[in-house]
Amino acid sequence: MPILNKCLVCGVASLHYRVVMLVDLDYFFAQCEERRNPSIKDRPVVVCVYSGRTEDSGAVSTANYIARKYGVSSGIPIFMAKRKLKEVDAVFLPVDHTFYEEVSGNVMRIFGSYADSFEQVGIDEAYLDVTQRVKGDFRAAEELAQKMKEEAKAREGLTCSIGVGPNKLVAKIAASFQKPDGLTIVKPEDVEMFLGPLPVSRLIGVGKKTEYRMKFMRIRTIGDLARYDVQRLVEVFGRSLGSYFHNASHGMDETPVRERGEAESISRITTLKKDTRDLGIVIERADQLCEDIHANLLQKDLSFKFVVVIAILTDMKIRSRSVTLENPTNDLQILKKTVNSLISKLLAQVELDLRRIGVKVSDFSRGQNTQRHLTDFTGYPSFGNP
Repeated sequence: MPILNKCLVCGVASLHYRVVMLVDLDYFFAQCEERRNPSIKDRPVVVCVYSGRTEDSGAVSTANYIARKYGVSSGIPIFMAKRKLKEVDAVFLPVDHTFYEEVSGNVMRIFGSYADSFEQVGIDEAYLDVTQRVKGDFRAAEELAQKMKEEAKAREGLTCSIGVGPNKLVAKIAASFQKPDGLTIVKPEDVEMFLGPLPVSRLIGVGKKTEYRMKFMRIRTIGDLARYDVQRLVEVFGRSLGSYFHNASHGMDETPVRERGEAESISRITTLKKDTRDLGIVIERADQLCEDIHANLLQKDLSFKFVVVIAILTDMKIRSRSVTLENPTNDLQILKKTVNSLISKLLAQVELDLRRIGVKVSDFSRGQNTQRHLTDFTGYPSFGNP
């Protein structure tokens, strides 16, 4: 939607569109590893989530574009990625969340300094509303985006892809149009021409099942969807989703770019090296998760009150135990004692072995509070599945 501005001096009204950017850091985890060790930059780099059961068990988190040329993609098993790269000198590395979050924080501060409104939506993605900064001028927005890319490269050694459009929906699609290190500008008058030829799966909300259903309706591109009768879309997908598909296919989105609050929770989960009910083994792995969470809390200057332990059993069912502390804290020993107590209670109430164990903290407050009361880790847990 265009914005109506009225000059307070002359009373003349003028129309202009919002100017919104989506910044997407390219193959972020792998690019962080390339930055840390430049000698691997020209080799396939695969960042993995290792389960610890065997040397090759686990899944690929992300890969650089050299590895992608060999068919390596996020989510495939590590053994399969190694098979695809067996003829080349590839690098396989474990994820390092603490390092990636530090790099992300640095580069997001750079991007945020350019924005009227800034909304980080992931460790490697953020929306910027720069309408006032560029006075609604898309040519000025292109120059601003190029300056952002140059500063991120010079100061943090990272490339990013940026999409610029009149709203978040168009900016998001534009950011993925040219990758890596891309810059795509979609002016308001070009929105439908830009979206029309793209596959309908590029729209947020169109998953595999919806895409299959739309193909049955002979809707293959966003342009096909834009030309489809809106009443029929409402009949098939319901009023809310049908209306959304109609509006999105025409590039309409009025969602504002706004600062998000603190993370609602911080969690870590790991696969045990073997299925077990051994309290010592489970606690040892849980302590490692607590240490990782604690480092994150210190970095963000947060204290927590709510703690959850999550277990995935050998039958793949999920069980959890939780407790609310009397006082907020970010003390590592309190976290570990609380988690250990919850694990003990959980193991006493389930019969099967544990396959995975996870820890989550929430109910945050800013700053440190390390009161050491017995009630901090002996409260009444709430039982049930998440």
